[in-house]
Amino acid sequence: MAKWIAKHEAPEPLEGPVVATVTGGTILWFALFLIQLPFYGWFADRDQLWWVWTCAAGGFLGLIGIWYVRGRDAALARHAAEQAAQAAQASPDSEPGAGSEPRA
Repeated sequence: MAKWIAKHEAPEPLEGPVVATVTGGTILWFALFLIQLPFYGWFADRDQLWWVWTCAAGGFLGLIGIWYVRGRDAALARHAAEQAAQAAQASPDSEPGAGSEPRA
């Protein structure tokens, strides 16, 4: 079997409101869990309790996801600040007195 080779580069990943998206999904999972709780007996009679516990698991895994994406965003912000600081130090315009000579 021949090895597959990409014909073009993969696009950059899309960035968006990741924390808000994960938080919204977590709230949705917990809401579905709470909505199903009054019908616990109905689900139990039909051997469908996995619906209830899947929503609970989704909510708790979402809490881990929120913790993860908040840390990721903080790390990305720190990295961007470090890159900006390094660029400012390497730039010749950032030296004191550079370009500040009075014009005649």
